[in-house]
Amino acid sequence: MIEWLAARHWGLRGAVAVLAGVLTALAFEPYGWWPLVLPGVAGLSLVVLAARRVRGAVGLGYLWGTGFLLLGVGWMQVIFPQAMVGLVAVEAAFYALLGGLLRVAARTRWWPLLAAACWTAVEFVFTRFPFNGFGWMRLGYAMVESPLAWLLPLVGVAGLSFATALLGQLLLWVAYAPSRGRAVITAATVAGVALLAGAGALVPVGTQTGTVDVGWVQGGAPGGGVYGIGTARTTTRNHLAESDRLQSRIEAGELPRPDFVVLPENTTDMDPFTDAQTGAMVAKMSARLGVPMLFGAILDGPGADERQTVSLWWEPGGGEVARYAKRGIVPFGEWVPYRSVLVPLIPELRYVGAQSIAGTAPGAIPVTLADGRALTLGVMICYDLVYDDIAYDTVRHGGQVLLVQSSNAMYQGTGQIEQQFAITRARALEMRRDVLVVTTSGISGLINADGSVAFTAPDHVGASGVVTLAERSGLTPATWLASPLELTVTLLALLGLGLSLRYGRMDSDRTPNWRTHGRLGSVA
Repeated sequence: MIEWLAARHWGLRGAVAVLAGVLTALAFEPYGWWPLVLPGVAGLSLVVLAARRVRGAVGLGYLWGTGFLLLGVGWMQVIFPQAMVGLVAVEAAFYALLGGLLRVAARTRWWPLLAAACWTAVEFVFTRFPFNGFGWMRLGYAMVESPLAWLLPLVGVAGLSFATALLGQLLLWVAYAPSRGRAVITAATVAGVALLAGAGALVPVGTQTGTVDVGWVQGGAPGGGVYGIGTARTTTRNHLAESDRLQSRIEAGELPRPDFVVLPENTTDMDPFTDAQTGAMVAKMSARLGVPMLFGAILDGPGADERQTVSLWWEPGGGEVARYAKRGIVPFGEWVPYRSVLVPLIPELRYVGAQSIAGTAPGAIPVTLADGRALTLGVMICYDLVYDDIAYDTVRHGGQVLLVQSSNAMYQGTGQIEQQFAITRARALEMRRDVLVVTTSGISGLINADGSVAFTAPDHVGASGVVTLAERSGLTPATWLASPLELTVTLLALLGLGLSLRYGRMDSDRTPNWRTHGRLGSVA
């Protein structure tokens, strides 16, 4: 097939590349057809290996990435279509790099393994660069419904991405030149991955040290685009109203009295310490609930024309006692890199407003409940979820219950909300902890420690309730192994690519004969 595709017009190879990218995106939420990851990954290798030159492989990788991202993150257009186009154009460049690396990897006899390592290396880079990276569409996130998801407690999202990429490479390897040797190696690899996933299923949940009753409030939001949470103070009024409804149900005996209440990111859109109306509504909410609350606020400062997204632990009559400042802030959503240069060139960037300043402390908040019990909250705010170490820090620093506060109102009606919830499910299984998700308008809900969903709240409207969460301690292997493992695989990929140079440069004038050159078609 590779030789046949190599002999066809370049436009056909480009069309196959785009189609394979779209196929892979369909594996992610809101579609969730996870088996399509494997032919999608294999399709990228197919087209880049059919390219006549490395630069052709780079171009085909870019086309694959464009198809993948246009469908995968097309929801960005509800903010600005220009922002979506820019995001796709920049992020597709990483798949262009991947296309070139896969072509070089094919010079070796161990190319499926090296190609999978190249996937890990590229995901390692794009989750960190540029501007702290955009780690949204990693292969591992598409596999949360698959049997392979049980790799998560052992090797994390990075390890699951590697295993997924490896199986995709083997699919092409064995389909291109079927042989007994290849079939045995592929079967052994699949069995090994299955055994590892089975071992992951044996990783226990954290040791239970108690329980805590937690109230949650989803205020509801108008939704749709940049101003999804509504005009100034709308979100605070909505959450005040839903908090009142929650307390009425508690007083009526419909729900137990919680130890504390969690509200989402953007419970307030203005600083409750400097805006008198917002401050008064927060005080009223706290008095009405009568128990400590953890709510998301936008604070002015610390400098001029700066702001911080924080989670505040607020006690009735006492105000703020502790806080966590969001570490994973969104470039071009919460802050603008090179702002003085870009804003005059792209006036739409002014909608971002004051520059958000990232926090530096882990999302582990030690608090004292009204009955005197000490508790450490593991807190992630929205985009924090995509950064492995930010997520792992919640439990590495003693978090006993995991809470995710988010504001997805601007993305209502798009696949972004389902994608973020899938990422949260991956984190729950990775750390083997229940996760309570509280958002402004959807998806709020409870995720079990095995990644399954206990319940979700209706989207768009106000909702609230009380759940009992287990207080847990202990770490899964993923929380201390996944990040060093990802770095190690990335370095090994670079080493393997360097060693592949000993095979000499590919012939620039003709398509390589994979059977005779000991590369793709070499007999295992």
